[in-house]
Amino acid sequence: MRTAGTYIQGLGAVVPEPVPIAEAVRAGRYPAEEVELHELGGAAVAGDVPAADLALAAAQEAFKRAGHPPDGLDLLLYASSWHQGPDGWQPQYHLQRHLVGGDVLALELRQGCNGVLGGLELAAGYLRGRTADGRAHHALVVGADNFGTPMIDRWRMGPGYVAGDGACAVLLGTEPAFAELLAAGSLAVPEAEGMHRGDEPLFPPGPTIGRPLDFAGRNAAYRRRALEEGTGTAALVGIHQRSLQVVERTLDEAGVALADITRVAYMNYSKEIVEQRCLAPLGLPLSASTWDFGRMLGHLGTSDQVVSFDHLLITGELRPGDHFLMLGVGPGVTLSAAVVRVHAPAPWTSGAGVDR
Repeated sequence: MRTAGTYIQGLGAVVPEPVPIAEAVRAGRYPAEEVELHELGGAAVAGDVPAADLALAAAQEAFKRAGHPPDGLDLLLYASSWHQGPDGWQPQYHLQRHLVGGDVLALELRQGCNGVLGGLELAAGYLRGRTADGRAHHALVVGADNFGTPMIDRWRMGPGYVAGDGACAVLLGTEPAFAELLAAGSLAVPEAEGMHRGDEPLFPPGPTIGRPLDFAGRNAAYRRRALEEGTGTAALVGIHQRSLQVVERTLDEAGVALADITRVAYMNYSKEIVEQRCLAPLGLPLSASTWDFGRMLGHLGTSDQVVSFDHLLITGELRPGDHFLMLGVGPGVTLSAAVVRVHAPAPWTSGAGVDR
C-alpha cells in the first residue's frame, strides 16, 4: 500500500541489558556447538518487568521525542507475539489508562513477529481515511514482549535464533516530520500454515494445559510430515517467492528502486539465515543489514526492525536522503515490508543538535 504523506513523528525503543551468549553457554542454557554456527551474541532480558510496562515506556519515549502530547492521539495499535498479562486482559488498555485516555480507538494485533509492520500498514490506512476534515491526525503503533516465562526457553526457542525482550513505539502523523513512511504491505503463504503448528492439536490450546512453546519441534514435525506426504519443500519455495514479491511490490509502491535502499532490517536471526533468506535474494551484502547490531539482542518478537531503525538514526548510519527497508516474517506464514525515507536528522539525535 502506498503510504506517502504518512510521517514518523517519533520513535521509542526499550531494550534491557543483554545477557551474553557465553554466559548462557556456561549455564548450560545454550548449546556450545551452535555458537560458531550461528554467531549470535546474546539476548536482552527484562527480568520480571511486564511487557505492557516495556510498551508504556517505549510509547512515552516516542511522544517525548516527538514533542507531541499523548492526548492528541486518534488510534492505538498494540502488537505482541507472547503473553502480555492475565488471560482475558487486554494490554492496550494499560496504555490508555496511563498514557492516552479513553477517547482513542485501541486494538491489539496478534500477527506474531510481524505485528508492528502490519500495524504500520493499518495505521497508515486509518490516517489516510481521516484526512478529510483537514486537521492533523496521529496513530501510535506499539510492540512489546517479555519471553522470560516458564512455558518458553528463550535460548532454544527456534533454529537459528534466541528470544530477547524489548519494546518499540512508532508515532505516525499527517504533518511533515523527519521521516516518511512511503509504503507498507503484506502477503501470506497459507499453505505453510502448519509450519508453526507442527503436530500439536488445536484444542485444547497449549497454554491452557501448560504445554511449552517449541518452534524447533513444531518445525521439525512439519518438515517430517511434508517429506512423508511428498509435498517436499513446495511451501518453503512459496515463502521465498512471495518474500521477493512483497519487497518488489512495496518498493514499486514507494517509488523507490532496490538500488536506492541504504540499509535493510530483518529479524534478529543467525548470520546464515539473514544472508540466505533476506540479503542473498535481494542481491545485497551483509553490511547492508542490521545483523551485527541485532545479533547481540536476540529476536525481540515484534520489535526487531523498529529498534534497529532507532539505532541507525542515533548512530548516524541513516542520514537525510537515505531509504530504509524493513522486512519481517510471521506465523501464518505472513511476509511484510515497509519503506521509509529519511528527510532530516531525527530531533533526538546528535545530528539534530539534541542529545538523546
